[in-house]
Amino acid sequence: MKLKHSTYPAVLGVFAAAVVIGGPLTANAAVPEFQAQVVAPTMQTDRMIVKYKDSKPAGKAAARLAVVGKDREAILTRAGQQFGMTMKLSHGIATGAHVMKLNKRMDLAEVQKLARDLMERDPNVEYAEPDRIMQKLFTPNDTRYNEQWHYFEATGGLRVNTAWDKATGTGVNVAVIDTGYRPHADLSGKIVGGYDFIADTFISNDGNGRDSDASDPGDNIVVGECGGGQPTQNQNSSWHGTHVAGTIAAATNNGSGVAGVAYNAKVVPVRVLGKCGGYTSDIADAIIWASGGTVSGVPANANVAKVINMSLGGGGACDTTSQNAINSARSRGTVVIVAAGNENTNASNSNPANCAGVVTVAATNRSGGRAWYSNYGTVVDVAAPGGDTSVSANGILSTLNAGTGAPGADNYAFYQGTSMATPHVAGVAALMLSKNAALTPDQIESMLKSSARAFPATCTSCGSGIVDANAAVDAAIGGGGGTTLAESEANNTTATADAVTVSGTTVNANMGTTTDTDYFLVQLPAGKTLTSVLTPGAGKDYDLFVYNSTGALIGSSENGAGAVDTVAVTNTGTGTLARYVRVTYYSGGTGATNGTYTLKLTW
Repeated sequence: MKLKHSTYPAVLGVFAAAVVIGGPLTANAAVPEFQAQVVAPTMQTDRMIVKYKDSKPAGKAAARLAVVGKDREAILTRAGQQFGMTMKLSHGIATGAHVMKLNKRMDLAEVQKLARDLMERDPNVEYAEPDRIMQKLFTPNDTRYNEQWHYFEATGGLRVNTAWDKATGTGVNVAVIDTGYRPHADLSGKIVGGYDFIADTFISNDGNGRDSDASDPGDNIVVGECGGGQPTQNQNSSWHGTHVAGTIAAATNNGSGVAGVAYNAKVVPVRVLGKCGGYTSDIADAIIWASGGTVSGVPANANVAKVINMSLGGGGACDTTSQNAINSARSRGTVVIVAAGNENTNASNSNPANCAGVVTVAATNRSGGRAWYSNYGTVVDVAAPGGDTSVSANGILSTLNAGTGAPGADNYAFYQGTSMATPHVAGVAALMLSKNAALTPDQIESMLKSSARAFPATCTSCGSGIVDANAAVDAAIGGGGGTTLAESEANNTTATADAVTVSGTTVNANMGTTTDTDYFLVQLPAGKTLTSVLTPGAGKDYDLFVYNSTGALIGSSENGAGAVDTVAVTNTGTGTLARYVRVTYYSGGTGATNGTYTLKLTW
């Protein structure tokens, strides 16, 4: 081990935390996108806007347009020749700019290149840009879409209607780990593969154990059937998984029924819940299998899901089995979206909402405030519409089945719960991945949180805000770069540490001298894992340490020159705790030019 520098922080803080231990979990149900070979009309144009510096926009008088004489025409011609096309003056507009007509329709990216080329050739051009083609925002013709306030209303909705012109989920599989599914007209062509992981025949209610049939036979129960006098009254079949699947990917713009958030995505139904709930062991296998992992005795999943929706939960701390399964899925690039729970209590005692590495979702009502039943707390990442059926029209409308016990006819129903909020977020994740398939689970979580909009009503401890589908898709289109932060000296003690508040942040910093040390502070929520990745660059040997709130060293990495150092630490407590990430010099370059490094912090 390298011993050149001290691993002790200069200034310590004091915080306390408790760990809650729980028993085994029994879970309960809580415009088509353009294909790669086709270019959307809105992504092409045959016109360009050019404004010369000697033009003047309209004020009290009409705009004064610059004269496009022979010299300027010659430059326009030469610029066009570089792209195998011609352009000619069309007309002027009130901004003082000219509209140039191209002799063919081109991709916006190509017209942008042409515009840059023209500006480089002619210093008298103030700006040049594509004359984009706009279209009305897509509105589905589904007969009950107007009842899906949770998609389009500005106050409490997901604002997904403004995202559909950019993304619809094409090419993304979403696993719904739930009660299975019922065939439904509005899910026709949306279901792919699937598996029934329920091993217990009483719970499965279909006469057998695990098999490839993920259809839902019903989960109705009678008084006392689940043991301990539960339930206290008879309950009809919920068709819970079918409702969740419809929110994610119901057929849209088909002239009937409802719309889905990511309506060109596919749903992989994975059945784990039946009569009286489902076992953690079955759920863990389902998580691993859905994400492309191997489960003994089960055929490989031919439709690997990049998004997992789990609208289920139970009490107690996150168990090792669930956490290991989630870690396994994340290692294969699958993001896991889970419900916060419906007990109107702190979600830190709701599993898997309190597991590390998941996106935990609280529920909001039509006013954008916390739904009365929704769990809350520091483990919650974001919120989404979950509805309130005290007024049925304020619930979440989706696909269902009319059968009270065994399956019946197709129908639709308003439900409420964090179970309903979660598929809204899973659908948005699918939209994001359809535009940027390279996004990692951490990047998806970070973008969902950073792009969420402020709550219009009270929603204390409901995460960073209500998920905004349009903003999240924009973030995905923008790439996976995430937020960046410049180091601010002097951050040489815990007391002066640079605060990093957004997961996925990349810190750009440097080792100023051979004695330099840099501290960064993360307030790590309960149940979350902080992953710190130090990239020093060739020939530099800097080391990475992480301390808890009392100054105790809880993680370190001291790899050699040029090697990346990674440290992951988990907050197993029930409240947010400070974590100090420290970078120290060992050997190599120093200073603003030769001592640079990046530190990525994700939780």
